Amino acid sequence: MDLDVFVTAHRIEWDRLEHLLHRGRRLTGTEADELVALYQRTATHLSLIQSSAPDPMLTARLTQLVARARSTVTGTRRATWRDATRFLTAGFPAAVYRSRHWWIPTAVLSTLLAALMGWWIGTHPEVQAAIAAPEDLRRMTSPGGEYETYYSSHPAASFAAQVWTNNAQAAAMCLVLGAFLCLPVIWILFVNVLNLAVGIGLMSSAGRLDTFLGLVLPHGLLELTAVFVAAGTGLRLGWTVIDPGPQTRRSALAQQGRAAIGMAIGLALVLFVSGVIEGFVTPSGLPTWVRIAIGVAAELAFLAYVYILGGRAARAGEAGDLDATERSAELPAAA
Repeated sequence: MDLDVFVTAHRIEWDRLEHLLHRGRRLTGTEADELVALYQRTATHLSLIQSSAPDPMLTARLTQLVARARSTVTGTRRATWRDATRFLTAGFPAAVYRSRHWWIPTAVLSTLLAALMGWWIGTHPEVQAAIAAPEDLRRMTSPGGEYETYYSSHPAASFAAQVWTNNAQAAAMCLVLGAFLCLPVIWILFVNVLNLAVGIGLMSSAGRLDTFLGLVLPHGLLELTAVFVAAGTGLRLGWTVIDPGPQTRRSALAQQGRAAIGMAIGLALVLFVSGVIEGFVTPSGLPTWVRIAIGVAAELAFLAYVYILGGRAARAGEAGDLDATERSAELPAAA
């Protein structure tokens, strides 16, 4: 494509669109129709220039022009309680449901790895010696030791807030850093699995694995599920960089990235529930079976939420993305 000829042929249309956007008064019906038509044509021109003859200055001008025109055509929209309700009842659970082929294998493999590493640590004294000195290990694993007092070492409310903040940050890092070819997500996931494995191994070697599980399961089921969902979504985002499928890489990343942002908000709420359980239920004087039952109930409620509400919304076409009217226009790509 001859860029100079193309610009000469369409400059009048661009200038006219810019003139309509600068009008200080309301447009007439005819002018509004003209603005919509010019916006559509200019968006097509921008796509052609980007794919065939990219020119930085011209691309920047048309991108700004298309964005302003789109804002004028679609108007501004404020978030409402209806949007929040739709997100919680359809968008978020549908996004989790659609990514289940990523986070379920992540959860299974991570759990098996934690169990295997925990068994290895628990059955090899030399590995335990490499982790800490014998007196330190006894201080951690003995009745009333650090593993038990950890959950009651701070006031419940502040402890729950601290746990929630740390877990939400870890989940957000998995979602955001997934675009870097999955590697940061794998590292964050490994660190979490390793910490769990060390606890399993050390407490099992002291004959107190039941105590450890009684402390971890009430909040850990929901907490780890949220981490696995975040990690699976991050891995999916990273794989999109490698293989975007039939979409362009930019379009595929934009779609997955928007869904990941929504996922971060939803998982923050899930981790808040987990943090409340960890701060108030785990260190409580309730019988172990009651505390574990509360954790199991929270986990089952989340899975039902995802598979019932999320599955229904996903089958209806919900993807956890923004509405078509709220996201940037998809420009056609050159074959």
